[in-house]
Amino acid sequence: MGRAFRAGPFHVAGGHVNIVVNGDPCALPDGTTVSALLELRGAARRGIAVAVDGVVVPRQTWDRATLCDGQNVELVRAVQGG
Repeated sequence: MGRAFRAGPFHVAGGHVNIVVNGDPCALPDGTTVSALLELRGAARRGIAVAVDGVVVPRQTWDRATLCDGQNVELVRAVQGG
């Protein structure tokens, strides 16, 4: 079930990856996981959904889901209201 987001030709040997988060370019250290991205952005884990290249990343895999160069990440916060 744990899809590894390391696959593909986008791995960068220079120590960082360039991704897009909610439409904004972002440079991260090589090996950054979804969990680490949330920590770097100060985002609480509760009430957040994460999609990488249009695929929802299951919460239980956030610690293992490594981001790769060129990926598009969407962080979506649930909003209460009516």
